[in-house]
Formats: sequence, C-alpha cells, structure tokens
Amino acid sequence: MFVVLVYDTAAERNPLVLRTCRKYLHWVQRSVFEGELSAAQYRALTTTLRTELDMGYDSIRIYRTRSPQLVDTEWLGQEMGNQDSIL
Repeated sequence: MFVVLVYDTAAERNPLVLRTCRKYLHWVQRSVFEGELSAAQYRALTTTLRTELDMGYDSIRIYRTRSPQLVDTEWLGQEMGNQDSIL
C-alpha cells in the first residue's frame, strides 16, 4: 500500500517520531512522509508510533491508497525531502 503520514506532536517527541517514520517512509516535507509499505510494515510502524505518542495531545494522520499513481500530487514552492531508497 502507498501511505502518506502527517504528524503533529509535542516538540520533545518530534525527534522520536521523526526517527521512527524515517525507518519506514521517505521524508518529503517537515512533518510529512510517504512511501510503499507492506501490511506487516504498516502494522509495525503504527504499533511503534502508538507507544511513542501522548494520545491526549499528539496527532498523526495516515492516508492509505493502493498505489502512488492513484494520488495526484502538486508541489507549490520549494520541493523538500527526497525519494532515495530508505535502506
């Protein structure tokens, strides 16, 4: 599946969430990640993130689709991040 993940967390948790997301997805813009994940990788990512969040304060939004070709993406302004291989 193709995933777009956006997070808004307390400043002290940002580095932890950032590191976890970078293990699975490509960083594309400040608190935004995207990439292809298997079902097992998706479960591992969300399980790890649940342990790192304050569920009463932090917020993560995940958009899922079958393929990146099904998502129309338009850049305005400076392009950030990269699409290099994660491994």
